[in-house]
Amino acid sequence: MQPGATIGMPTGAPLPGGLYFVDTSSYGERSNTVMGQNVNLSSLVFATPVYFDDTRLQFIFLQPSVFNNYTNDSAKNVLFLNSTLLAGQLAHTFGNGFGASYMAGLRVGMGAPQAYQLSSFEQRFAVSYTAGGLDLTADLINGDFGSNPRYPDWLNLDLTATKTFGQFELGAVAFGSTDLNAPLRSYLRQRQFAVGGLFGIKFDRFKVQAIVTRDVAEAHYPGYDTRGWIRLFAPIYLDQTPTPPEPPLAAKY
Repeated sequence: MQPGATIGMPTGAPLPGGLYFVDTSSYGERSNTVMGQNVNLSSLVFATPVYFDDTRLQFIFLQPSVFNNYTNDSAKNVLFLNSTLLAGQLAHTFGNGFGASYMAGLRVGMGAPQAYQLSSFEQRFAVSYTAGGLDLTADLINGDFGSNPRYPDWLNLDLTATKTFGQFELGAVAFGSTDLNAPLRSYLRQRQFAVGGLFGIKFDRFKVQAIVTRDVAEAHYPGYDTRGWIRLFAPIYLDQTPTPPEPPLAAKY
């Protein structure tokens, strides 16, 4: 999973029932390289009519593609698909704007030499607060290759703090990532942390977000990454069955 891929989205809150198309595209360059990289994440999210105990069952299909752009040698430029994600998710509403979700899925290994060759297990834990036009979300994402020694397991943390004013959204985002192990003794585990700002605008049936982020810390990457993001969030169809109202939080003494 691309570090920062879920910034700007309230991934801890269940969606209204329906089918959604979400496309997140970003372009970035690291300070010590001659290569820029565009990553495009195209996904379909099916928020099923299955809604039980304030929990909605959702399914996610996500297809990444990556374009490496070398400024000094166009012969090295390459566009390839990376690991497809097939996942299920349970998203729960606690009431008063609080929600949490858990996702588990399979990353399918791809044949391109630049992509991950083997499959992996991916899981996400997200919490969101979405009352009063706020989106306060933390999304912890883990990838596990099992006993395979070729790739490191990893952990990402995506953070969002935005406020909606009418049709406009403003706020801050941040994300961090780290390798959890070293597949080889000579491997240097990579880590990074980036911060940025977000501007969004909601139209009648879709929403667009623009984000800029910059690494403030990194280890064993070729420099600091500066990246621009654009996201389109559009419903394909919406379930006409109304979502049950949020339950109130009950204080117990």
